[in-house]
Amino acid sequence: MAEEKAGLSEDWLAVWGGLIIFALSLGVLGGVDLLGWGVKTQVWLQLPNALAPVSKTYATLAGFWSLVATYAFLLIATALGAKALRLNIGAFLRGFTAIFWLSYACWIAGSYAYIAATQDKLKSLGIPWSLNLTAEAGFVIALLAGLVVGNFFPRFATSIRTAIRPEWYIKTAIVILGGVLGVAAVEQWGLAQAVMFRGLCAIVEAYLIYWALVYFVARKFFGFSREWAAPLASGISICGVSAAIATGAAIKARPVVPIMVSSLVVIFAVVELLVLPFAAQHFLYHEPMVAGAWMGLAVKTDGAAVAAGAMTDSLIRAKAQAADGVCYQEGWVMGTATTVKVFIDVFIGIWSCILAAIWCTKIEAKPGGKFPLAAIWERFPKFVFGYMFTFLAVVLLALWAPAWNGKVKAAMGEANGFRSIFFAMTFFSIGVVSNFKKLWEEGIGKLAAVYIVCLFGFIIWIGLLISWMFFHGVKPPLVGG
Repeated sequence: MAEEKAGLSEDWLAVWGGLIIFALSLGVLGGVDLLGWGVKTQVWLQLPNALAPVSKTYATLAGFWSLVATYAFLLIATALGAKALRLNIGAFLRGFTAIFWLSYACWIAGSYAYIAATQDKLKSLGIPWSLNLTAEAGFVIALLAGLVVGNFFPRFATSIRTAIRPEWYIKTAIVILGGVLGVAAVEQWGLAQAVMFRGLCAIVEAYLIYWALVYFVARKFFGFSREWAAPLASGISICGVSAAIATGAAIKARPVVPIMVSSLVVIFAVVELLVLPFAAQHFLYHEPMVAGAWMGLAVKTDGAAVAAGAMTDSLIRAKAQAADGVCYQEGWVMGTATTVKVFIDVFIGIWSCILAAIWCTKIEAKPGGKFPLAAIWERFPKFVFGYMFTFLAVVLLALWAPAWNGKVKAAMGEANGFRSIFFAMTFFSIGVVSNFKKLWEEGIGKLAAVYIVCLFGFIIWIGLLISWMFFHGVKPPLVGG
C-alpha cells in the first residue's frame, strides 16, 4: 500500500471530508437541498422498497438511482483524497467500488424486516415476529462479510487493500456525527452537559488505572522490555492504534513495536465488537447510558468503539421497548460512547507528552535531550477537531437562530445518511484487515496473551465499574418526551 506523504494523513482528510458533507447539508438553511438525493435504507419486506432518497425534495428519484448517485459522489470525493495521499488511483477506485457495494449490500440485508423490525413495527409490516435488531444489524453482517473476505479470500482482500481504510472512513463518520449529536444535545442540553462532564471524569480515572496495570502485567509477568510494555499498555488500555503509535513516537520505539501492537488491537476490537454490544443488551438495558460509556472505555479502536456504541444503541432500544415498553430516543447511547472515546483521543496527546517527559528525563536521559513534540502532534487525532467543530456549530446555530432548529435537524438527517454508509464500510474494512493466520505467523502470540489477561482480567470489568459509577441512573430522553 502506498505510503502517505509528510503533512498529509487520513486524519486530516477525514476532517475535511466530514466538514464538506456537513457544510453541504446546511444548504437547506438557504433553501437549497444539496444532499437530499442521498440514499437511505428502510426496513423492507420487498426489495424494491428498501431504498429511497433521504429528502422528500427528491421523492421522484428512484431508490436505485439515489444509491448510484451516492456511490458516484463518494467515489469522486474519496478518489480526491486518495490522490492527495499519493495512492494508486486505479487500484483505489477498484477497491472502493467493491467495498462500497459489498458494504451497502450488507446494510440492505440487515434492514430486512424479519431481522430489523422493532416490536412496534410488526403490525404495520404484517409480520408475526422479528429478530428485533434494527437496521444496525447490517453493520454486523458487514463485519462478518469482511472477516470472510480477509481470512478465506486473501487474493481478493489483497486486490482491494488500497481502499481498505477503516480509520479514514470511521473518522469521517465521526466528524459528521458531531453535528448529528449536536442536534440531540440542543434538544436535551442539560443531559448533554451531564454526559460530557461525566465522560471526562470517567476517562481520567480509566487512564490512571488501566495504563499502570497493563504496564505492570507486561513487565512483571511477561517480561517485556519498556520499549514493548509502554506502547502495549497504551494500545490495550487507552485508545488502540492511535495511542500505540503516539506512545511509540514519544519513547522512540522501533517501528515494529507499534505496528505489532496495532495489529493486535484490531483483532481484539473485532472480538469485542461481536460480544460486548449483545452482553450490554442482555444485562444493561435498564442502564443504557452505562452501556454506552462501557463501549467507549472497553473497545479500543475509534472505529470499533463508535460502531459498538451504535450497535448497543439499537440493541438496547429494541430490548427496552420489547421488555418494558420504553421507547428511548435514538443516538444517546451511541453519543455517550462517542463522547467518552473522543475525550480519550484528546488525552492521547497529553499522555504522550507525559511519557516523553519521563523517558527523556528519567529512563533515557541524555544531555540536551528534547521532547518529541513534533512527532506527538503528528500522531494526535486531528479528527477530534472536526467532531468538536460540527458539534459546536450546530449548538451555536441553535442558540443564535432558534427558528432554524427544524431545518438544522433536517440537514443533519441528510448528513447522517452518509455517516451510516461510512460506518458500514468501516465494519467491512475492519473485518478484511483482521487476517488472524497472518498475524499469528508474525509472532503475535505472546502479545495476545498479555491482551487476553488484561482485557478479560480487569479492563472490561473496571470499565464497567467506572461507567456504572458515573452514568448509573442517567437515562436517555423518551421518544415524544
